[in-house]
Amino acid sequence: MMELLFEFSRSHCIAICAFLIPANLFSTLQAMIFTGIGRPIAQVGIMSGAALGYATLMMIHVISWWAIGVVMLPTYILPALAGVCLAINLVCLMISATHFRPEIPWIDRRESFAVAWFLRRVGMI
Repeated sequence: MMELLFEFSRSHCIAICAFLIPANLFSTLQAMIFTGIGRPIAQVGIMSGAALGYATLMMIHVISWWAIGVVMLPTYILPALAGVCLAINLVCLMISATHFRPEIPWIDRRESFAVAWFLRRVGMI
């Protein structure tokens, strides 16, 4: 069974990578955005879980190449990308779990930290 999955993974490498890399990056970005705007931990957890799934599939795909002895630059870059995305998602979950919200006196309590930061950067506040 595993040999069949590995063969599928190797024969459709470009399509698998063309889906998994952007999906992993976008789900990680969305978890970061959700954390920045102060969304509940359940929503951050869903996006982090999706990124975990994409990263796991990416690692299985790379392992299928290592199993037949293919060692090239992409077989090192993809696990590094998966690891970085997983670390970012864990940090997002930890921030959401601790309800970390910086206390800045001039920001209205109803505004999120990220919105106030953006408005401050563009000179609107």
